[in-house]
Parts: sequence; structure tokens; C-alpha cells
Amino acid sequence: MKTTTFANRHIGIGEKELPLMLKKIGVSSLDELIEKTIPANILLKEPLKLGAAMTEREFAEHIGKLAARNKLYKTYIGCGWYDTVTPAVVQRNVFENPVWYTSYTPYQAEISQGRLEALLNFQTVISDLTALPLANCSLLDEATAAAEAATMMYGLRSRAQQKAQANVLFVDEEIFPQTLAVIRTRAIPQGMVVKVGSYKNLTFTPDIFGCIVQYPNNSGSIEDYREFAEQAHAAGCKVAVAADILSLALLVPPGEWGTDIAFGSSQRLGTPMFYGGPSAAYFATRDEYKRNMPGRIIGLSKDKYGHLCYRMALQTREQHIKREKATSNICTAQALLATMAGFYAVYHGPDGIKEIANHVHAVAFWLAEQLTKLGYKLQHENFFDTLRIQLPDNVTIQEVRTIALSKEINLRYFDNGDVGISVDETTTQADATLILNLFAVAAEEPMHDVCAIPEKAPVAAQFQRLSTYLTHEVFQKYHTETEMMRYIKRLERKDISLAHSMISLGSCTMKLNAASEMLPLSNAAWMNLHPLVPEDQAAGYQALIHNLSEQLKTITGFAGVSLQPNSGAAGEYTGLRVIRSYQESIGQGNRRLVLIPASAHGTNPASAVQAGYEPLTCACDENGNVDLEDLRAKAEAHKDELAALMITYPSTHGIFEEEIKEICEIIHACGAQVYMDGANMNGQVGLTNPGTIGADVCHLNLHKTFASPHGGGGPGVGPICVAEHLVPFLPGHVSTGNPQNEVSAAPYGSAGILPITYGYICMMGAEGLRRATQTAILNANYLAACLKDAYGVVYRGKNGFVGHEMILECRKIHEESGISENDISKRLMDYGYHAPTLSFPVHGTLMIEPTESESLAELDNFVDVMVHIREEIAEIETGKADKEDNVLVNAPHPEYEIVGDAWTHPYGRAKAAYPIQSVRDNKFWINVARIDNTLGDRKLLPTRYGSFE
Repeated sequence: MKTTTFANRHIGIGEKELPLMLKKIGVSSLDELIEKTIPANILLKEPLKLGAAMTEREFAEHIGKLAARNKLYKTYIGCGWYDTVTPAVVQRNVFENPVWYTSYTPYQAEISQGRLEALLNFQTVISDLTALPLANCSLLDEATAAAEAATMMYGLRSRAQQKAQANVLFVDEEIFPQTLAVIRTRAIPQGMVVKVGSYKNLTFTPDIFGCIVQYPNNSGSIEDYREFAEQAHAAGCKVAVAADILSLALLVPPGEWGTDIAFGSSQRLGTPMFYGGPSAAYFATRDEYKRNMPGRIIGLSKDKYGHLCYRMALQTREQHIKREKATSNICTAQALLATMAGFYAVYHGPDGIKEIANHVHAVAFWLAEQLTKLGYKLQHENFFDTLRIQLPDNVTIQEVRTIALSKEINLRYFDNGDVGISVDETTTQADATLILNLFAVAAEEPMHDVCAIPEKAPVAAQFQRLSTYLTHEVFQKYHTETEMMRYIKRLERKDISLAHSMISLGSCTMKLNAASEMLPLSNAAWMNLHPLVPEDQAAGYQALIHNLSEQLKTITGFAGVSLQPNSGAAGEYTGLRVIRSYQESIGQGNRRLVLIPASAHGTNPASAVQAGYEPLTCACDENGNVDLEDLRAKAEAHKDELAALMITYPSTHGIFEEEIKEICEIIHACGAQVYMDGANMNGQVGLTNPGTIGADVCHLNLHKTFASPHGGGGPGVGPICVAEHLVPFLPGHVSTGNPQNEVSAAPYGSAGILPITYGYICMMGAEGLRRATQTAILNANYLAACLKDAYGVVYRGKNGFVGHEMILECRKIHEESGISENDISKRLMDYGYHAPTLSFPVHGTLMIEPTESESLAELDNFVDVMVHIREEIAEIETGKADKEDNVLVNAPHPEYEIVGDAWTHPYGRAKAAYPIQSVRDNKFWINVARIDNTLGDRKLLPTRYGSFE
């Protein structure tokens, strides 16, 4: 049935609407539009070979069969991933709720108060448990957080250390192996030397600038690092610790024994393992390092009337502003998972969190006692959840493995023959007894009578936490499901998401995240698999990963794929690391420069620096294209040092540059590589591809082009696709014995997201994907045609058309009326819309990307809104409206102001709140007025305990 194909459900424009839009644009067909928009020399000659599109029902059956191939054994491998219990109230009302998972990063704070509060809850949890005053609202995973800690400590070197070129990072040998591998990948291009050894034997020398330790460590041992931290500080070194966040409910927190940075995974706070991810990493530090900290920070502020509110603070540290001078290249993080972890702590409260931690420790303590009675020896005295066991002489590791697998149990097996057991909040008395039984069988010892696991077990006095945590009222109030549900809903109502209206953010591709794509993620077979289980237990995941990789190779025209990067920025960094490895392999490691157009995303120069390169900017001409002569001159002048060009296509100016193939040829003639930023891939799929254009590597944003949700700032996936000559240098993983270029903790990064993109491609099919791209370009050109007279379009291609996004001119408006693009964005909130992208890539403009998912009715309503706002601006220009007191400079108008007793504006309440009929029909009420950004940066308050009083 044609009407019910998935593509027709995903794409908002049907056969009836198409002729009307084509007429407005001035073309006779979609094909004509594409031919006049995309250069003929890069158009694909044949359809993508992806197989027939599945129906939603067919995909549900297919993905269900794949899921059934995953075997859910009881897994005690640990090493950074643990089984958890996601509260059903959080799973249903957050994880499975499109209001939470389709929202964007909360740059527009006035319409993001709900998720900002939720993320501030997360920061408060982390700050409390680590006993450090400042936490960010997530990083990608524990291993990349470790790499960020290394980079931050390197940047914090004293002048004397910098002068002495102190470049040694000490990493304790008892750190998780995958974390060490990712640190090494990051350290090499930064000029750091990684020294691995026992912290107990370290002699501090002047060349050491920082140290990283694990707490509890890789073997499960709780170590007392107090004296070590004192010695480090005395030597002028910083200390970072990877801490198990749940253990800190019982153990002395790192902030109390002298660490400068604490980081780790919050996965234990109710997030499934998802075969490795996604889950939110945390990062906490001291207040004096706030401007050196990576990632987003949520802070308190006030609106114009003095009401307390939330916003993203200290954004000048970040890549979209600082570019190559940013503290990190991170953009997309793990906001949705951080939100869930925060809600987990809210729901359980301090007593519940402590009870869970006590249970985990008690199970481990009980097992330790019982195993000792069977003749097994513990390799450590103090532990939280993990036991490292030395086997008796009469027991081999293979015997233990065989018996364990026969009982559908996974344990950790160390290279020296020891066995590891990491228990978690799901481990029951029956589970623990079964573990004990398998070791009894292996030792050929009878099972003795055992006592019940106690509610809690002793912790050595020197490690006991005495300080309180989670004392804010938000952690005391919502412990019944009814109250928790209402709290979540109360926050939800404060945010605009795709569930309310189009989000037209340019370069962000806020398209439909279809329910049929999302549903598989709630299947335990996808949720609850540990990433280090034997591959035969993950046959469903392995098949999906293989199939998706083949699809992405077909779509991009490349020969190899890595799914490991956890975000687009991580993909950029990974692609550049692959280029560096390739060039080093052919004796060209001296290439140190990366050409980047002035219009590039801020992540590009930040990623180049992170990968050890020096960015070199090339100009853009008056038409928005890369200035070919400037590019040619700089490439030729630096041809022996040039490593790569990073270029976005279609460009960030929203056009398909005619000379793209020539640009690639210029770079290749210099012996360098072409890196294509895939942020705008939604303008390419099925019509052209990076391989055809001439690139060597690209990253893809699955959370843009390929339909996985943005989640309010993550999760994302940034896989890279590469040409044949780069395939040998793709990331490996320490678990397979090949840690080269490892960039994420898990072998396949955020594997739990992959079913979404796989479903999107399977159900769209080649023709559906092609039509989606055509429609995205159609919709952008339709908006350009409708708004060109009211605003003006900054850049167009050779034939007068835009790509899949376009830039509205607002600079002249500001000159004539004093109204800025920011004022327009705030006024859009009164109409129920999220702002387009502000002042990027051109200052004083709005970049709009409607995507293929929007209907003509929604596009027309958006046009009506934008035209009406332009008329409101005209009232200011003509003097009809007061220049200092009007609906734009006062926007947004919160509900409390509209219904309040006082109203001092020269315009009416109806004009402020109900400017057109569509707003009356579907009003989104804003709960704060325009926020004071300066106040929130001048006095950073990054937890729920903050006060301006």
C-alpha cells in the first residue's frame, strides 16, 4: 500500500503539495530543482544499491529476529559496564518520550527550562558524590573523559613547567585498559608522553605534569590516594581520578582526599549497558578551573524580572565560539542519559542510592567470604563491587570459563590467570549462590551451608564516607511514582521539542525520529548486553553492525567504516587521527597543517588542534564559496606541510559549491587528504556522495542525517567512512588486541543507538532516501522563495537556488530598526517556535534548515510567523511601535507576565501572547522572561544549592 510506506510517513510533502511548492520556487519538477542545485559532475548516475524498503511491520519482525540472536547471560565482567535497573517511570516518561528525546541542545534557554533543570540535577548529583564544587552536564564516555582530563591538566601546567617542557602524564597501571588506550590516542598528537606504572612506586620528576588513577581500581581494590595526592601537589602536578560513581555513596569522595579532577561513567545510575553505550560520562573539578573545563555547564541566572532560571554558562570556553582555542572539541555529549541519571538519583534519593550501594558491596563481601572458604584467594583487601580471585593450583581458568558458560554466566578473565567478578544492583541471592556454585564445582568442593547476604557489609574506617550528599529538596520529594511522573511532566511542559513544532536549526537537521525506529531500544536484548561478552552472545548486534556498515559504505561511496566515535566532533578527531596514521606510515608525518574554510563549524579547528595539527584558515568569497585562489595559493605555499583540508558539503553557507571536485584535486596534488565534514550530509544522500566528490574520509552524524534523536544535546554517533587506502588505520580496540587509534571506551561506541539508523535506512530504502534528500532541498528553497522579500537570502548557488538550508539576512533590519537576530529568535518563542541557528556562519543572520519531515502546512505556518514578525519590525521602523518597548525587545513574554496584574507596555497582552490564530490554537506557554546571560557567567552557580542572595 503506497500510502502507508514508511517513506510517506517520514517525508512531510506529498504529491498534492509538490506542484504548489515547485511553482513557488520556479521550477517544473524535483529533478529540475536538483539539476539546478547540485553540480552535474558529482550527481550519482545510478540509484544506491540498498535493497527494497521494508514496511514498518517488516522491520519490526526483522529487528526482533536480530535481537533474539543476542544471548542475555548473567554478566559480571565489569570493567566500566554494569547491569542496572532503569526505573520504569524514567524509561516510560523520559527515555521513550519524544518531548525529551527530540529536543535540541538548550542554547535557547527560555524554552529549555525543563531539561536545563534536569541537567542541573545531574550536575548536583555528580558534585555531591565527588565532593567537588563544579561538574559539567556530561561527556561522551569514561575513556574520553580521561583523555579530556589529560588535556586539561596539560593546559594547566605552570609557566615553569611549560618552559621546562614538562610533558609526562603518569597513568597508574591499574586503570581500565580501554581508558589507557584512549588516553594514548589523545596524548601522542598533543606531545604528551604516557608513563604507566604503580602509583606506589612513582618518583616525581620535573617532567611529570599530571597523574591519573582509578578508584576503586581495575582489579577492584580501593586504594588510599591521600599521600599520593599530597606528593603530586608538592611536585606541582595535578591529579585526576576515574571514580566509580555508585561507590562514592560509601567511599570517601575524591574531593575530600585531594584530587583536582574526578571523572567516570554515570552508567550505573540507571542506564542500560547497550553493548557499550550510550551513557553519560561525568567530569568534576575545582572552581578555580572552571574556565579550563571541557563540556557544557548548566548554571543559575535570573530573567529580566528577577525570577530564578537556568542557562548554559561560560559558553566562551566552547568550540562554537573559541574554535581552535576551545578547551575541547566536544559539542554533542550525552544529555539524555545525563537527564536519566539525574532522575534516577531524584527518584531514589540519598537513602535509596546508599541502599543500592550497600547492596552491591554486601553481595561482593558475601561472595568474598564464601569463595575464601572454598580455597580461592582474594588479590586485594578492600573492595566495593569487584573481586579479583587467584585460583587454587588444582583449578584452571579454562575450567572456570567452561563451567560459567554452561551456567550462562560471564566472568572476567585476566591474562595472568586470575578471575574477576563485578556484581551490581541486579545481583540477587540466587545469582550470588549460582556464582558460588560454579566455583565450588571447579574446585571440586561441596557447597557448604551459606548464610543470607546481609543488607550491608563493613567498609574499612579509612575509606568510609562520613559527609552527606543529595541534601537538596529535589532529592527528598519525588520517591513515589505518582510524584515522580508529575515532576517529569512539569519539567517537560517547559520545553519546545519536535513534539510541538518544527525546529529549523540550520546545520542541525532536526528531522523525525520515528517511533518504529525508536521502539527496538526498549527491548532488553538491545539494552542489557555488556560490550565485552563473547561475540557469539552478541550475534544480533554483530549482524546489525555489519549490515549498517555496508549500508553506510554504499551511501558514502567509501570502502571502510568505523562506528566507534560517539559524536560528530569525535568523528572529526578520529578521521584526522586516521589521516595522521596513514601519513606517518608513508614517511610523511611532518605534515602538520590543516586547511579549514573560514565558514567551517567550530568543531573543525578544535578537532584539528586536538589531533595535533595547526589550523590554517582559507577565505570565502562574496558568494559564500571557498575562495579558490586563496585555497590554491595556501595549498601550494604549504604543500610539503599540508596534511588535509576539512570541508563541509554542502557548505555551511547552504550551497553546493560548483568547484568542489577541483578543490579536492588541488589538495590531492599537494599530497594531502580531503576530510569531508558530514554535518550537511542530509543534502547528499542518494544524489551524490563524498566518494564521488573526491574526499578521502568523512564523518556522519547519525543524530542528524540518519534519524537518531538529539536528546537535548546527545547522545549522538559520529561514524567515519574512509577510502581504501585509509582502511588499515581505522580505530581498533584493546579487547581485540589492537588498540590503534582507539577513541571510545567500547569497541562500537554507542552501539545502542545503531538500531535507529539501521531502521531508518531499511525502511526508507534507496528511493526513499533519495526522495528525502530531494524534499529537504525542496523545503529549503520553498522557504527561501517565501521569505526572500521580507528578509533576503544571503547566499545562493550559481543558478539561484539554495541547498538543504539557507541563511536569512537580518543585518539590514538591525541597522534600520535596532532589532537583532537575537530579538527575532526570542519573539519566535512567543509564536511557539524554536529559533533557527543564530549568527552562524554569518554574523547577524539566521540559518534555517526545515528538513524533509515537515509538512507544507507547518512550513506555511512558519512563513506566516516570520512575515508577521517582519511586520512587527516594520512598526518599529515607521514609529508605530516604541523603539525601546515593543514585542520584540521584550520577547519572550512569559505566562506569569501575561496573566499578571501589572501591564505597563504600550501594546496589548493579546499582541504579546496571541499574535496570530495558529498561536491561539496551539499556544506554548513560556515560563521565564528573557534571561540575563551576564549574571549567570559573572557568578557561576552550577548546582541546585546556588543562590544569588
